[in-house]
Amino acid sequence: MSTAILTGQPVPGSSIEGDLRSLGFDVRVASDGTDAETLLAQVPGDQRVAIVDGRFVGHLHALRLGLTDPRFPLAAVPGAVTARPAGRQALTRAMARENSAGGNTAVAVAGLADRISEALDADGSEVHRPVLGTLVAAVPEDPQTRNEARQAVAAVDDEAVRLKSAVKARDGFFTTFFISPYSRYVARWCARRGLTPNQVTTASLLTALIAASCAATGTRGGFVAAGVLLIASFVLDCADGQLARYSLQYSTLGAWLDATFDRAKEYAYYAGLALGAARGGDDVWALALGAMILQTCRHVVDFSFNEANHDASANTSPTAALSDKLDSVGWTVWVRRMIVLPIGERWAMIAVLTAVTTPRITFYVLLAGCALAATYTTAGRVLRSVTRKARRTDRAAQALADLADNGPIAALVAGLRDPNARWYLDFPLLRALAGVVLLAGALYSGDSWLPVVGATFYAVFSGLALSQPLKGPLDWLVPPLFRAAEYGTVLVLAARAEVNGALPAAFGLVAAVAYHHYDTVYRIRGNAGAPPVWLVRALGGQEGRTLLVTVLAAVLTASQFQVALTVLAVAVALLVLTESIRFWVASHLRGAPAVHDEGEPA
Repeated sequence: MSTAILTGQPVPGSSIEGDLRSLGFDVRVASDGTDAETLLAQVPGDQRVAIVDGRFVGHLHALRLGLTDPRFPLAAVPGAVTARPAGRQALTRAMARENSAGGNTAVAVAGLADRISEALDADGSEVHRPVLGTLVAAVPEDPQTRNEARQAVAAVDDEAVRLKSAVKARDGFFTTFFISPYSRYVARWCARRGLTPNQVTTASLLTALIAASCAATGTRGGFVAAGVLLIASFVLDCADGQLARYSLQYSTLGAWLDATFDRAKEYAYYAGLALGAARGGDDVWALALGAMILQTCRHVVDFSFNEANHDASANTSPTAALSDKLDSVGWTVWVRRMIVLPIGERWAMIAVLTAVTTPRITFYVLLAGCALAATYTTAGRVLRSVTRKARRTDRAAQALADLADNGPIAALVAGLRDPNARWYLDFPLLRALAGVVLLAGALYSGDSWLPVVGATFYAVFSGLALSQPLKGPLDWLVPPLFRAAEYGTVLVLAARAEVNGALPAAFGLVAAVAYHHYDTVYRIRGNAGAPPVWLVRALGGQEGRTLLVTVLAAVLTASQFQVALTVLAVAVALLVLTESIRFWVASHLRGAPAVHDEGEPA
């Protein structure tokens, strides 16, 4: 239970007490500043507490935004200030100081909430103040201004504002115009029935898994049903975030579930399409795995670029300025958002193609579209990187190193290199690129043992690439290069085995490893740091897994290699899932700060 302390008796006709109770607050009334300070001290330290002016006039949703958002330790709107447990000490100090300045008299209670809010700012405390827009939050000083404020409240439908603000501010064309106009009402329906965003997220996952099962039947009816259910899953996927914004039900666990389930849904659907095609005698597992690899590498490009520039100083460029100018021309915004093939456009395309064509055609179009999108986004980010005068921080360099996912072999090589030695490839990106080129050449040769040699050199260059901080303008490309190298090696060797089950096993292995890499991203985004060192070492690191797969392909028969890939996929999946679920659930139970990542259209 949260507690709201009203400073002074509410004015006649005020709904403030009822509004606060509807938001889950236990309401107490303070007669003066000393009384308010006493009531504050009586509230348990693990509860949210709010100080609200008894003269407050405003919309219920303005109070909701200002007093119930779980993401911020301290928040305020005119006439009200609140603190979660993390901000409680700062609030207590500010109240004590304001009461002392006012002489602890009955007069001091007038405007106490706003004076505390100003005192928190003066202390350097970070106080969140939500943008209210047309919503009203005011503390009228006299009957006339109070009447004007009430008229302003009556003139604006706060439920309509609340429903509109539930929609993500920046989204793709398909989502904005074909999903959100009605998914917001699905979110409100869920809110009124007490459903949580995590429950809606889970429903979206189950719907997508059923869609994948329908696609796996290999029948035209199954493909049509799969397409319809995939769109239904996406509607629920939009509704869960809209429900979180509508009801302010943000959480660390919810953000992780939403992001993780999006990847699981899409890649499970790829597998369903491949199974369905196999039932019809068409083997498209290589295409399915290629689509997953390409999409994952696209995401890693996004993640790496954003982390590299997260807190970079002097972070401007002519390319970025041009992008801002293009954004001022309305139609270019939508064209540019569609070109990158965000999740809405991508899933709509997959759903339609599944229903009216074949899995092979679906994957061909998907690969072509994702390749075009990847080329466009990567080229733009390369241009920004080489033209901007950014100075990257140690935090950004560490984030890129964590995303690289180097293991013990690379760490050993990095430790052996003399940091003062100079050589021709004295740039991390060039070293990584040299290792990838050697590995690709060895795989292309067709020899059974040459890939092992190439993977060995690749492991060495992986260590050399991270033997110095990744602070160069293009060093954010190192993690995507490593992802492409590791996943591509598994794809090539599984395809070369030419035995039933090798490519599905490779799909499972890449999916398990990709989960580990996505989980690393979400931990970094949540300021939780990278996965523990023991996990990275147990998994062998990206260079160790790459070397291991090449050795297995060289020493085992094709059928034995298929079994080895299956065992490896299961082992990696069990290890990363067990540790990841334990970490996120424990973080949630420990009360980790709530987050809600609007992010980019994935």
